[in-house]
Amino acid sequence: MTTTYRTCPRSGLQFESQAEKLMIANAVAAVVALLVGGILAIGVVLTRWPTVHWLAADTFYMVLTAHGIDMLIFWIIFFEIAVLYFCSSTLLRCRIATPKVAWVAFALMLIGAVTNNVAVFKGSSSVMMTSYVPMMAEPNFYLGLILFAVGALIACFVFFGTLVIAKRDKTYQGSVPLVTFGATVAAIIAVFTIASGAIILIPTYLLSLNIISAVDPLIYRTIWWAFGHSSQQINVAAHISIWYAVAAIAFGAKPMSERVSRGAFLLYILFLQLASAHHLLADPGVSTAWKVVNTSYFMYFAVLASMIHGLTIPGAIEVAQRAKGYNNGLFEWLRKAPWSNPVWSGVFISIVGFGFLGGITGVMMGTEQLNMIIHNTIYVPGHFHATVVVGTSLSFMALTYFLIPVLFRREMINPGLAMIQPYLFGFSMYFFCLVMMGAGTLGVSRRHWDMAFNGSPMAYEWPGAAYLLMGLVGIAGVSAIVGGAIYIYITVGSILWGKKLSAGNVSANFTPIPPTAPSAVAQSYGSAGFAAPGTFVLAMVFLVSFILYYFINWKYLSQMWGLS
Repeated sequence: MTTTYRTCPRSGLQFESQAEKLMIANAVAAVVALLVGGILAIGVVLTRWPTVHWLAADTFYMVLTAHGIDMLIFWIIFFEIAVLYFCSSTLLRCRIATPKVAWVAFALMLIGAVTNNVAVFKGSSSVMMTSYVPMMAEPNFYLGLILFAVGALIACFVFFGTLVIAKRDKTYQGSVPLVTFGATVAAIIAVFTIASGAIILIPTYLLSLNIISAVDPLIYRTIWWAFGHSSQQINVAAHISIWYAVAAIAFGAKPMSERVSRGAFLLYILFLQLASAHHLLADPGVSTAWKVVNTSYFMYFAVLASMIHGLTIPGAIEVAQRAKGYNNGLFEWLRKAPWSNPVWSGVFISIVGFGFLGGITGVMMGTEQLNMIIHNTIYVPGHFHATVVVGTSLSFMALTYFLIPVLFRREMINPGLAMIQPYLFGFSMYFFCLVMMGAGTLGVSRRHWDMAFNGSPMAYEWPGAAYLLMGLVGIAGVSAIVGGAIYIYITVGSILWGKKLSAGNVSANFTPIPPTAPSAVAQSYGSAGFAAPGTFVLAMVFLVSFILYYFINWKYLSQMWGLS
């Protein structure tokens, strides 16, 4: 495979030809998975909306299974592999390691995704994303996931190999840039995650083939969540890396402290996987002592890491803005940010939503006593839509608007529509998550086709507030789907018929060009200082919100126990 390097005239980034093709292939596959998952979301939302209640039960569970897997696994991980190649080959200005192996990895991921979807759409594998035994899917359901996981694992090792090449060729000075460091953390967590998935999915695949006779359900759930929850931690490390990248690209913002930010990333490696215990707090197969240590102690180190990033990223932007002269009051730096730029607005909406909606509720769910209030209610998907959709997916959407002209070399179509897309999608998801969590607090079940169990001996008439909130879930969900459809229209449309842009200078030889604006900060090492009073005030608002919500839930708990 020939290797050439081109220098993008708009960003100053240097793209190696094979890495560029791999990034494009993985990004396109990701958007296709998002399109499929988004279409399926229509069925999920309109069925959970009590007034509409669209799909029949068997179709609903099939659609919900495919929606969860396409969105939470295929869309996100395909995009994350593209991000890994970008953070290694492009930001470090070097060739990608073993491109042929990288294409094999992509092929395995693509075959796995298609195989899994076919198995689900045949109607014989409606087992939800968790696929708990002893409820079994057909063998190809598990085979597809295993193939996809093996491909993703190979891609992670291609990423590690690319870091070795960059180090050997001395394409950067000192430590790797913080954005690449964050991507490295995501890849390390991915190795642990995929290994956990293999440990439990391979026996389950063998069970589906009747080669082995049983898989213990308690062991399955424990190991599966080491895979399932840790997948979200790959997302967290990846989308926070994107936040740092966008801060550098849009504002020229250096980290407030490189060491503090890197230390926070390291906390993820040490403690995020352990935090998966909060999915098992109602499980009889795990000891109380293990639950308490994991969720009451270890999980808070991971929470600390996220709170550090939540302070340092806006703080770095504030320092950069104040250096440009935006010094009036506490928030002129924020008012003067480029709010019409979807790259920035998408990331800011993502940061706020991930912290206030995803972070606070995640800590609450990680408290064993409080978890019992909302365990297995629709509160749980309300929480993880705040983390995975608002936090991760919206960050990926924002980065796409930067990559369309830089990577795909196309002018973005309909910039006015692109400007409003992050607001429509982001705020719709804010409301979607809030009303889901409200309905969950009232006890509305998650996943269930009919919340009232109509026609059964267990039929239950919910209070009017529950039906109102579920109706609002439907309205907010449809609005968010429209926002997602606009993103796909702009992305696909720009690639297909957007104005072609210059590819820039192309060289057959490696040319270690120096980092240039606007991406220079994302490719370099350095700290900006701590003078960020506005960010400190915002952090205090977050802390007060967290304390209030935390103790409100203890009040709910006391009412359940009759101790009020």
